[in-house]
Amino acid sequence: MRELFPAKQVMGFVFSLILTIAALLVYYLDMSFTAGMTLLLITAFIQAGLQLIVFMHAGETKDKGSIYTNIYFGVFVALVTILGTLLCMIWGYI
Repeated sequence: MRELFPAKQVMGFVFSLILTIAALLVYYLDMSFTAGMTLLLITAFIQAGLQLIVFMHAGETKDKGSIYTNIYFGVFVALVTILGTLLCMIWGYI
């Protein structure tokens, strides 16, 4: 019976709830902007990784190398886009 119980998914769900509560503490504890954004970004990235690995089963196929390569490439493109936008629009570099 133990092999039929989805322990990994239940623990992922509980950890996801804990991360959500940690993110809600930003609002309820009235944190400063810097501390609040830092906590929100950290919990958001951890939760995204948790969702990807536990619930979307990213590492359970034989093709996991290409899946993780695509994820790294997507994160790289997103960071380049965000930093390029900040350079051009806010910091004044063209």
